[in-house]
Amino acid sequence: MAETTKAAPGRARRTTGAQSTRGTAVKGTPKPADNRASAVARRRADDEARVEYFRQMLLVRRFEERTARAYTEAKIGGYCHLNLGEEATVVGLMAALRPTDYLFTNYREHGYAIAKGIEPRRVMAELYGRSTGVSKGWGGSMHMFDTEARLLGGYGIVGGQLPLATGAAMAVSYRGGDDVVMVQMGEGTAAIGAFHESLNIAALWNLPVVFVIINNGLGMGTTVEHSAAEPELYKRGAAYRMASARVDGTDVIAVRDAAREAVERAREESKPYLLELTSPRLRGHSVVDPAKYRTKEEKEALKAADPLAKARLDLEDAGLLSAEDVERLEAEIAEIVTDAAAFADESPHPEVSTLFDYTYATPVPNDLPRLPADPLFRV
Repeated sequence: MAETTKAAPGRARRTTGAQSTRGTAVKGTPKPADNRASAVARRRADDEARVEYFRQMLLVRRFEERTARAYTEAKIGGYCHLNLGEEATVVGLMAALRPTDYLFTNYREHGYAIAKGIEPRRVMAELYGRSTGVSKGWGGSMHMFDTEARLLGGYGIVGGQLPLATGAAMAVSYRGGDDVVMVQMGEGTAAIGAFHESLNIAALWNLPVVFVIINNGLGMGTTVEHSAAEPELYKRGAAYRMASARVDGTDVIAVRDAAREAVERAREESKPYLLELTSPRLRGHSVVDPAKYRTKEEKEALKAADPLAKARLDLEDAGLLSAEDVERLEAEIAEIVTDAAAFADESPHPEVSTLFDYTYATPVPNDLPRLPADPLFRV
């Protein structure tokens, strides 16, 4: 069950124009039989959604495992941070957004790109630094950007996404639309100045933005208890009179429902929300981190906290998933991931002449093709 704090009453930007009908007979009220049929339909739709969420979680897991393998094969360069263990938060959050809503993330973004609707092929190609990737091969693991999907980054600088997301919410508010901005961060980001500055402005100006803290308990190798005087980070919203909640991030339905509440508040009332999701990080901070700071007992506890195993068990207990279903899904997803890796392998590297194409608003002459043919300089 989510822990919540409520914001003080504030100014609402939007009104729906609807009036309450509580206590009033409404023409066309469904009969009891209609209500039962409607309830059955809703339950069936929810069951189908739960299975689909599991499929998406499985896709993110297998994709990230293939990413880790590709990194060890030197097919991916630079820093690489995985969503392993965060599958329920990724899928649950994206289930609460409309396609037109905006998303900003930190550097741990591959799963979000896929769950936001970007083809796994394009995500893998970006990881490989190929021209068919989401950012034309120039962004890599930490800097994916797709205006069609309204994924406005991947940011490698801790907290760099927060002021930009707040600014995007200001633009939405200024234009008068009903889109929502969601911005994801790790728990370490809650310690930097931009976190507080962004929450303050969002609350002061009633901006439609949902701030999401993914709290895996570790800022690289430092526990949140050693870095935060109050480790329950959602409570920081109270300082800005901002509604907030803390939810089990290993439960995809709990995440979805909490995110829906936050998004609805932002959309209907133009008020920000702070959502903290507790979720394990199954591996080190990045692919190259062996996580030696974890004890044997802590590593064993991670297995029990695996959101994918939890989702599968819940579906099996509900009679919604069988071993044969899982086998079929595994085969389907293996094909998708294998295809994505093959596509990335076969895609060309970007031309050096395109290096500045997506850097400046005004085209800048590019003299890089005249560089010596150094074998160490390869794109």
